[in-house]
Order: sequence, then C-alpha cells, then structure tokens
Amino acid sequence: MKRDIKQLAIIGPTASGKSDLAIKIALKIDAYILSIDSLSIYKEIDIVSAKPSKEELNAVKHFGIDVLNPDEYFSVDIFIDLYQKVLEECKKDSKNLVIVGGTSFYLKSLIQGLSTLPNITDETRETVNKKLTDLENCYNFLRELDEEYMKKISSNDSYRIEKALLIYEASKLSPTAWFKKNPPKPIIENLNIFNIDVDRDVLRKRISKRTNKMLELGLLDEICYLEQKYSRLPHAMGSIGIVEVLEYLDNKVSKEEMVENISVHTGQLAKRQQTFNRTQFKNIIHAPLEELEEIILHTI
Repeated sequence: MKRDIKQLAIIGPTASGKSDLAIKIALKIDAYILSIDSLSIYKEIDIVSAKPSKEELNAVKHFGIDVLNPDEYFSVDIFIDLYQKVLEECKKDSKNLVIVGGTSFYLKSLIQGLSTLPNITDETRETVNKKLTDLENCYNFLRELDEEYMKKISSNDSYRIEKALLIYEASKLSPTAWFKKNPPKPIIENLNIFNIDVDRDVLRKRISKRTNKMLELGLLDEICYLEQKYSRLPHAMGSIGIVEVLEYLDNKVSKEEMVENISVHTGQLAKRQQTFNRTQFKNIIHAPLEELEEIILHTI
C-alpha cells in the first residue's frame, strides 16, 4: 500500500481548461480528482456548471460532484469534511489526489484551516433558534457585543448570524475572542498549486464559445426544470448563468441580451478569480495551459 499520497491543486479562471488538464494528470499519476466548484457540487445543475461529461467522470473517479441537492446548504465546513473523507479513500485505494476547480476560496480554507467551534448542545441550539425568530434583534445584539466581527456580516445573513450567536451562547465569548483563543490549524500543508495563466482576450472568446455551447446543450430547459422543482429561493439559484436565464424567462431581457449578460458576468467572475489566485497563495506556479502538464509532471 502506498504510504505517501501525492496531492496537487490545479486552479484557474472559469473556462481556462482546468478539468481537461486535471483528467490528463490524474490518468498519468494514478489519482482521484476532487472538484472545488461551488456549482458542480449540486445534482441536476449540469449544463450551467459546465460539469465534466459522463465519459470524463468515468475516465477518472471524481469527488465533489453531484453530492447535494440544489436546495441543500453547502459551506466550507462541509467541503473540509468531504476533503478528509476523500483523502482517506485515496489512502485506502493507494491513489494520489488532484484537487481542481474555480472556487479557490475552498482551497485556501484547506491551507489555512478552520477554527474549532465550542461544544454546542441541543439546549443551546434550541435557545438560539428561539432568538433567531427576531433576526434584526439578534444582529443588533451581536453588533453591540462584537462590532469588529459583525461589520463583515450583513443584517440578513441568517446563517452567519446564527453561527455567531451559537458561538456566544456556547462559550459566553464574543466570536472575535473565541477565534483568538482557538486559532485555525492548517488541514493540508506543502501543497503544490498550479495556476493556469490565460490571456484575457483568449479567455473572453472561450467564455463566449462556452456560453453558446450551453445554450445548444439545453441551458434554458435545465433552468426551467430547476426553477419548477426547487423554486428561486436556494442559494445556488442565484448563480451566474441561472440569474440571467431567469431574467430572460421573466421577459426582462431579449435572448441576445441574456447571452451577452452571461458572457459579461462570467468574464467578470474570471477576472476576480485571476486576482484571487495571484494574491492569495504562496508557493504557486503560474504557467499557460499548454505548458502546465509538463511542468506538473516534472514538479511532482
């Protein structure tokens, strides 16, 4: 059995060719793939997430794809649990691991780690649930208690308000004081990270081409189905590609405007991803797609 599992991460903006490269590398180094994509985690969100095809999913065992229903909650905590289970499976099966995707925030969370939370009893949770019936009052209380922490949280962010209140009720410490006493510990160390460098004009063309391909594959039908089954309330339904189609279905924009909006908003996302990838990681290798395969195989 393999004792040391090789792990690497391939990141890059949307439509940069990450998935294809990850499959090539995984096949060459006998690895499983863990997706870090905030939409591919959901079942039935297939076309708009540009999920790998069935053939690609069959070529290499993938994790982090089709895990939750679109109306189920997903968070960094859930992702870290998933990573730890995948790592155990890699060790059991003597496989290496390729982490790939556009939601690099999850990768950063693996490297930085998360602080542990205090022990939250059923009684504490029940107390907090009662208080949460008046969300505004909870928010105001927490702002007075811990202005530094709460200035990053909006008054209608029920999930993060609940988390802050649970920390306080369970520990009687403000969230800032709790996290100071319980700093995060890295979950993964010494990870080789490879970022795909893409020229903005090239990326813009690839995004436009991919948007049109999504339409051909049945994007409109997929969004109609998702809306009918899950409504517009789930967080996933506010994603790029879904919002613009819903605007078209509401007769707010023409089909041409819808296509243009998807491309423009995806391009803006890609720009944010490029900035994040360039500024948030140490020991990262940047290279064009056509050079990265060789660089990766020589590095690991």
